[in-house]
Amino acid sequence: MDFKWLEDFISLADTRSFSRSAQLRHVTQPAFSRRIQALEAWAGSDLIDRSTYPPRLTEAGETLYAQSVELLHSLQSTRAMLRGHSTASRSTIDFAVSHSLAFTFFPSWLMALREQIGSVRTRIFALNAHDATMSLVEGNCDILIAFFHSAYPFQLDRINYETVVLGEEIVSPWSKPGPDGKAMYELPGRAGQPLPYLGYASGVYLGLLVDLLIRQSPIPLHLDRIYEVDMAEGLKAMAIEGHGIAFLPEGTVRKEAMDGRLVSAVPPGMPKISIAAQILAIREKPGPTADPASAAARLWCYLAN
Repeated sequence: MDFKWLEDFISLADTRSFSRSAQLRHVTQPAFSRRIQALEAWAGSDLIDRSTYPPRLTEAGETLYAQSVELLHSLQSTRAMLRGHSTASRSTIDFAVSHSLAFTFFPSWLMALREQIGSVRTRIFALNAHDATMSLVEGNCDILIAFFHSAYPFQLDRINYETVVLGEEIVSPWSKPGPDGKAMYELPGRAGQPLPYLGYASGVYLGLLVDLLIRQSPIPLHLDRIYEVDMAEGLKAMAIEGHGIAFLPEGTVRKEAMDGRLVSAVPPGMPKISIAAQILAIREKPGPTADPASAAARLWCYLAN
């Protein structure tokens, strides 16, 4: 039995929606359904009553839900206790950071932090949003740093986790400039001649925000998705070479915008097309056995205050 099945099951019990939970767990709906079925096969009982809408837990499902929440929390606490025995873990702060922030925000943020509080020993794991979140849930890092938008909340229990807002990032469309200095590909495009669009791979958190931005655009955007990759840096490289429009965090393109290698794909006079996302630091609330003198605990106290 894979413990991720229990996490899937808890998500489904909370959302009562296969499609929504699949989205939150960053898998396709068929794959998510198969994992729930695998858990039911392991349990030897139906856990979900699919005859109702929205689906609800069966009596067996209610029992497993309560046990699963307790079990996963107990495992996380045990992992934290084991990590607490390590001197290295107390003096080094492990960060799980979403890809885009790992290459742009995190280095400058850490430098500013060191200027304010002195030397900080760190270890960073650059991951996609789902894997970074799971790294925190599974106790593999001390602090998660990731984008957040209210339209796509993290599947984390607020009772067990706490957050600090570190900043805000604006995501907007960028293009290589043409000989006249204007964007090679200017929005909005035309229905019969859509603009080449460089997109994020399925399940990438920034991709969800961009999809929301495109849907909510004040004017229809005509885009032809010709390329996908899971990192903003990859999209930026393609945009610089002139392959199409990429929706990128402005922190990612600050240098390229200054030296003229990228320009806004929104022409003057056109309504603003952008979306703001918070940058959050998230940690699991410390239990009674947590070491308040650890480097991670002292850093969090500084950030929170």
